[in-house]
Amino acid sequence: MPRKKKLPPPAPTRASFWWALWPLYALALLGLLTYLGYLDYTVQHQFQGQRWELPSYVYARPVELYVGAPLTAERLQSTLDELSYRNDPLLSTPASYARKGGEFWLSTRPFRFGDREQPNRRVKVSFAGGAPTALQEVPGGKNIALLRLDPVQIGSFYPSRKEDRILVKLAEVPPMLVQGLLAMEDRDFYYHHGVSPRAIARAMWSNLKALGFVQGGSTITQQLVKNFYLSSERSLWRKLNEAAMALIMDARYAKDDILEAYLNEIYLGQDGARAIHGFGLASEFYFSRPLRDLKLQHIAMLVALVRGPGYYDPRRDAERAMQHRNLVLDTMAGTGVITPQMAAAAKQQALDVVKASHRAVARHPAFLDLVRRQLHDEYRDEDLASTGLRIITTLDTEVQRQLEAAVSETVPRLEKAHRLEQLQAAAIVTHKSNGEVVGLVGGRDPEDAGFNRAVDAVRPIGSLYKPVVYLTALLQPQRYTVSSLLKDEAIRLKNEVGDVWTPRNYDGKEHGLVPLHQALAESLNLATVRLGLAVGVANTVTVLRQLGVNRRVDPFPSLLLGSGEMSLLDVAQLYQSLADDGFVSPLRSILAVLDNQGRPLKRYGLEMRAGVDAAAVYVLNTVLQEVARTGTARSVYGVLPEDFNVAGKTGTTNDLRDSWFAGFTGDYVGVVWVGRDDNQPAKLTGARGALPIWSDAFRRFSHEPLQLPVLERVERVWVDAEGRRSSEECSSARLLAYVAGSAPAETAGCADVEVQPENIVPP
Repeated sequence: MPRKKKLPPPAPTRASFWWALWPLYALALLGLLTYLGYLDYTVQHQFQGQRWELPSYVYARPVELYVGAPLTAERLQSTLDELSYRNDPLLSTPASYARKGGEFWLSTRPFRFGDREQPNRRVKVSFAGGAPTALQEVPGGKNIALLRLDPVQIGSFYPSRKEDRILVKLAEVPPMLVQGLLAMEDRDFYYHHGVSPRAIARAMWSNLKALGFVQGGSTITQQLVKNFYLSSERSLWRKLNEAAMALIMDARYAKDDILEAYLNEIYLGQDGARAIHGFGLASEFYFSRPLRDLKLQHIAMLVALVRGPGYYDPRRDAERAMQHRNLVLDTMAGTGVITPQMAAAAKQQALDVVKASHRAVARHPAFLDLVRRQLHDEYRDEDLASTGLRIITTLDTEVQRQLEAAVSETVPRLEKAHRLEQLQAAAIVTHKSNGEVVGLVGGRDPEDAGFNRAVDAVRPIGSLYKPVVYLTALLQPQRYTVSSLLKDEAIRLKNEVGDVWTPRNYDGKEHGLVPLHQALAESLNLATVRLGLAVGVANTVTVLRQLGVNRRVDPFPSLLLGSGEMSLLDVAQLYQSLADDGFVSPLRSILAVLDNQGRPLKRYGLEMRAGVDAAAVYVLNTVLQEVARTGTARSVYGVLPEDFNVAGKTGTTNDLRDSWFAGFTGDYVGVVWVGRDDNQPAKLTGARGALPIWSDAFRRFSHEPLQLPVLERVERVWVDAEGRRSSEECSSARLLAYVAGSAPAETAGCADVEVQPENIVPP
């Protein structure tokens, strides 16, 4: 039987081939669904959470206007310029003003302060003699006791991306702006599903006709997706992601929510390192107006910026910006948003852009560094950079400006006059009555954000420590008074390991017996060391602590001449307490912290505690006035009026490495340091280095002479050179202050007499 021939297997059909690939289909579909799920999660995560990291804004203290305030008409003008107030004779909106000579008409900008809301007010301010003479409501003429302007922004704490915006609700945006935006960017916004085939086709046709890329087909939803989640890269993959995420966003969220996010996200300009995002901030940035006060020509200009904030920047190229603004007006008229007559009228209007007022990230970096540190215990750095806090500080912009000028102008003069180089300087000014830091400079270049010498430099303070030594003695009025005679004679001290310390006076001489007040006024080292050893070095450290300084210092004898190292802040705290009659007010740089809606989170009120006896401090301060009148700081009256009654102390460290001056008038306390970062000799005494900067600064902003308070426990007595009661008519008589009950009882005539042994204070 013949064998059956084996048939070949049937050829696979096309259907069976594709059916065999079904696992790949399933895998691809799973991958696509997974990826779409990832995109869906990405869209929801940011859109429903905190959409933006809002920088925290830091403000100076508000400028206060009242009759007799230390404020000139020119300073008010410069403040209004800093605040971007518009010159508008009609005062048509907040943040506008008009001026005629010494008269100002203001329409203030609303602002919430730490204690209350400051509404818009219309006020007339009249100046004469360098100060306000009248504040009156407009209209009506009712007198106003006090007016606070919104504070100047001095910096911000930004996240990694320096984006800035003022968040607005859709209901707060003028309807005409929304309609104009849709007319220019996405006419089908309320009808498509996130992607518009019609817009894509229109863009493709325009690009084909132009043989290049001249128009995009992105919807507002796609633009928002690109800004929120994607890069600006032009690639097919990015466009596919953009389209998919736009479809997801449109499906997930209401059109109004998407539009509101777009209005807050869109990039509309650049201010230095700060990126201007959203129409809320752009309205303030270009026109110094809130959105609700914009006119048609302003609205059209903002809409025009969407296509190219740099290219159509009205401050950079006004003609180009106006042409594009007018194109927007024509488009709005062509789509029925406005009438042709409205468009024609708006075209006749100027751009009306305010003068650029750059808001640096940190206009006063040393002061902002201090603010950040004082906030550190209560706020994390990431919170400061993302939650939109408003921080009202103690900084007085006029004091700061003048302090910066004094430092930056005087240091080069010192270098030139004394043939020096690489000098550095730091300075701090506080308000005498409350310890508020009103000015701070961390280096000779105030804009340098590098090493903050006012906060971080810790240097020997030299003779600035001597007032602590003498105050320790004066706190024992039964033993020491200003007329007690001290020995200014050589002394040798040996420590436990046998090293010998032999201090000397700056002039290399010994002055024998000198009254206590003269020893401090002339900064005699030998008399100071002997006095400090007599009262106890450790006791001087105790007094230092009572004056509010917590810096650790070693109670070695050399501390009596200022070998202890302190920061500028430490020294300022010390002299702040002396200026405030021995009461301790911790230095502070913050008045209040508000949330991003302007609601108070915390107020930083005045803290004060008793430090040391006010009567002893009063007596010491009269001697510090003598330092400035006849002692080592007498050159101060070559700059300041002689009736200012300055109290202060010069300080110089070994080998002339550090030059210091600390002093106070009736309104401010100031400390200045001059030296070199490499610790090489600066070759300047306190009187030749730091004092000229201090004097120049206080000449610029201090207005009140120092008037020591009248205290029942203090008496003033005329005494002669030997410390005995004398007559005012005697040529050698001086009027000195004593703690009540410690004034000398013995009287003497005007004739010279020998020194009595009982007046000598043993070492």
